[in-house]
Amino acid sequence: MKEKLILILIFISLTISSQTTQQLDEVVVSDSKINIPFSKNFRSIQLIDSKTIEEIGARDVTELLQLLTGIDVRRRGVSGTQADLYIRGGGFDQTLLLIDGMKMDDIQTGHHTLNLLLPVQLIERIEIIKGPAARIFGQNAFSGAINIITKTLKKSKNKFVKIYAKDISYGSYDQLNYSIRMRTSIEDKFNSLISFHKTKSDGYRYNTDFKNDFIFMKNNIKSKNGSIDIISGFTEKKFGANGFYASPEAIDQYEETQSSFFGVSTKFKKEKLIVKPKLYWRRNQDEYVYIRDNPEIYRNLHISNKIYFDLNFIKFYNSGSFSNFGIDNSQSYISSNNLGSHKRFTSTVYFDHTFHLLDDKLIVSPGFSVSYFSDLSFHFFPGIDLGYHLSEKSKLYANFGKTYRIPTYTDLYYSDRNTIGNPDLDPEHAVSNELGFKFENEKIQLSSSFFQRKSTNIIDYVKENETEKWRATNIRNLDTKGFDVDLSYAKVLRIGYTYLFDDSYVNDINFSRYSINSLKHQLTSRIFLNYSKRLSQNLMLKYGERSDKSNHSVVDTNIKYSLGSKGYLFFSLNNIFDESYSETNLVPMPGRNFLFGFINYFE
Repeated sequence: MKEKLILILIFISLTISSQTTQQLDEVVVSDSKINIPFSKNFRSIQLIDSKTIEEIGARDVTELLQLLTGIDVRRRGVSGTQADLYIRGGGFDQTLLLIDGMKMDDIQTGHHTLNLLLPVQLIERIEIIKGPAARIFGQNAFSGAINIITKTLKKSKNKFVKIYAKDISYGSYDQLNYSIRMRTSIEDKFNSLISFHKTKSDGYRYNTDFKNDFIFMKNNIKSKNGSIDIISGFTEKKFGANGFYASPEAIDQYEETQSSFFGVSTKFKKEKLIVKPKLYWRRNQDEYVYIRDNPEIYRNLHISNKIYFDLNFIKFYNSGSFSNFGIDNSQSYISSNNLGSHKRFTSTVYFDHTFHLLDDKLIVSPGFSVSYFSDLSFHFFPGIDLGYHLSEKSKLYANFGKTYRIPTYTDLYYSDRNTIGNPDLDPEHAVSNELGFKFENEKIQLSSSFFQRKSTNIIDYVKENETEKWRATNIRNLDTKGFDVDLSYAKVLRIGYTYLFDDSYVNDINFSRYSINSLKHQLTSRIFLNYSKRLSQNLMLKYGERSDKSNHSVVDTNIKYSLGSKGYLFFSLNNIFDESYSETNLVPMPGRNFLFGFINYFE
C-alpha cells in the first residue's frame, strides 16, 4: 500500500500545472570563512534558506536535516531532545556544528553536538558541507560540517521596543510549544532580539517526558568605524532517557543538560583586505543519573568550557584571485567526577588561495592547515578543490583533502561498570576525495557526487565477549565509498538518494558499539502541493536501510494555511503509517503522532 501511495503522489506532483518560478539572486555561503558565491563554489554543499525551511514545515532542525541526502540524524525520541549527527557514514564525534561560524563542538563527547540547535524560526539559512573540512574548520570536521546562520536583524530609523508572543502549538503526548520575542531598535545604532522558546511533553512511552527551554539574544551595535555583532544562547534540557545510552533494559535513566555560548565579532575593511576577528565561548554541563529516583546508585556530572579566538584575513588581488588565511586558537577545560579535570590549548594556522585559469572556466583552490594540541602533537592537513564550468548551467568539481579527529575526553577517560576509556588513544586520520557534477536551470536542479574516505586509527568501543567491558580502541583502517544524487523540479518535487559502502573491518572483532550501523541506502523525497494562495501541503518520505539490514520507511505530511502578514496555521502528521522502527540504540521511535498550531513570521 505504501509503495502505491508514493507512486500516486509522485504522479500527482508531476501532473500539477507548472508553477511560476523565479531565478534567485546569487546566494552567498561562508563555508571557507569567506563569502563565496554559491553558484561558483565547488564543494558538496546543500543550502537551505529561511523560505525553504518555512515551505518544508519542519518543526525542529533534526526533522529538517533528516530530509537531506548523506545526513543521518539518529534521534532518541521527539523534538530533538537527544540526537546524534552523522555525515556520509562518519561518527557522531566526526561532524562539526557551527552557529554563525562559531564552533559548537564539545570536548566531552559528540553526543552534545546538537544541544544548542536553534528553533527554526530564528534561522536565516543552513549550510551543509559534506566531505573533508578540517583544513577549513579544524578538527571535528572529519566527515563534514553544518553552519547555522541566524536571522539578520532588520534595520530601523525609529526607536521602539516590541514584546509579543509569536508561536504556539500542541500535539500528541501533551506536547506544548510556545515562544516569546522582544525586538529593540534605537535609530539604527542599536538593534536587538531576545527570544525565549519552551517545549515540553509527557513523553510517548514510560520515562520519555521532557522540558526544554531556550533563550537566544542577538545584538548589533553600530559606530563610525563599523559594527559589532554580539550573539548568545542558553538551553536547558531535562528528560527521561529510557534506554537511551546503556542497554534497552535501562529504562529509568535520566539526564539534564545546560549548554550556552557567547560570541563577539566584527569586520574591518581597507581597500582589498578584510579582517574578521571573532571571540567566543561555549559551555556545557551534563548530569546523568542511572536510576532517576535514586541518584546515589550512579551519577555523572561533567562541566566543559572552551574559549576561542579566530582572526581571519581575506586578501583580494587585481587578477581576481584571493587568499584566505588566519589563526584559530582555543583553550579547553573540563571538570568531571568521572573523567577528572583536564585542559588543552589548541592553535591552528590555515591558508587557502583561489585563482582562475582557462578564461575563468577552471577554478583552483589549494590550501592547508597546521594544528598544535598541547597534550598531543602537531598535525598537517593539505587539500585542494577544483571546479570546471562546462557551460553556464553545468559544472564539474573535484576535491582532495586530509582530515582528522582527536579523541574526546570520554574516549580517553570514561569509566563505568560497562565501559572503560583509553588514555593511549591516537587521533583518527583520513584521506578523502570526491568527484561531482552540478546542473541547474530555471526548473531543474541536479547534483551528484562520488566520494571515498580512507580512514586510519578509527576509534570504536569493542570487546571480545559479552562479559567484558566496552573499551575505546583504535581499530584498523576503514574504507568508506559511496555516491549521492539530488534532483529537484520546480520546487514541486525533490528526490535524494545516498549509497554507502564500508569495508567489513569489524569481522575480526566480536562486538562493536558504534561503527556497524551506517545508512547503507538512504532515500528521501518531498512533494510540495500548492492548492491555492493560502493552502499548501508537503508530503515527505524517508527510507533507510542500515548496515545491519534493519530498515524503515516513514511518511510524514504537513498542511499550512496562510493568514497573510500575520503568519500561518499548520497541522503536521508524522509517521502516517505507524511504522515501528528505531534510529539508534534500539530506542523505539514514536508511532503516528500530530502537532498543530500557529506560527507568526519573523520580524
